[in-house]
Amino acid sequence: MDDPILNIEERESINAGRWFSSLSPSLRHDILRCAYVKRCKDGDLIAARGDAPEEWMACAKGAVRVSSTSLSGKQITFTYVEPGIWFGDVAILDGDRRTHDVYAHGDTTILCVAKADFQKILSQHVEFYEAMLRLQARRIRQLFGLVEDLNTLPLRSRLAKQLLHLARSYGVPCLTNAQETRIGLHLAQEELAQLLGASRQRVNQELKAMEREEAIRIEAGGLVIRNREALLHISEADH
Repeated sequence: MDDPILNIEERESINAGRWFSSLSPSLRHDILRCAYVKRCKDGDLIAARGDAPEEWMACAKGAVRVSSTSLSGKQITFTYVEPGIWFGDVAILDGDRRTHDVYAHGDTTILCVAKADFQKILSQHVEFYEAMLRLQARRIRQLFGLVEDLNTLPLRSRLAKQLLHLARSYGVPCLTNAQETRIGLHLAQEELAQLLGASRQRVNQELKAMEREEAIRIEAGGLVIRNREALLHISEADH
């Protein structure tokens, strides 16, 4: 049976989220008061494309993969939602169907707010409307940035930017070398390639080139950032 409450680490992840922490204490209290917990195993389907929106959600532990499948059957991954990030509000706000499939990546804890409770909080807190507008505006800015990168940067630069982002979101200091950062989100090269809209072979070639340049190290358990400045230089090389 699921533990009905967040543990200390999970609650800290929610409270430390950049957007959530900007809310007033009374609004945060009302959101958490009606929220409930779901614990998922790796690969569990959290929400499916075409579903009616029933919940607003946040990742409290692990990661959430947002993806879709093309008509030809190709899997396309758009992003990985990290702890502290809320998602699923677009369909809740416009009342339309879910636009993507959402899966747990690794053991994942989700904090959920039912649609009726979401709407009740909206009716009670004018601040919540303004906060949701800020959240949507931030996502639009991020989307424009991704579209610009896709159209103006070569794969090498986009891969470097993605690795830096993953290191910020999931970075864990290496025990053997404090200057190095291990990406705690375990992604197969195929999954990394899906994020970038490229083939696994091309991503593998670029990763090996970065390893030769001593910017990263490829290990069986994942990737280690050896030189953040070198990766930053690669990400900006074609700007």
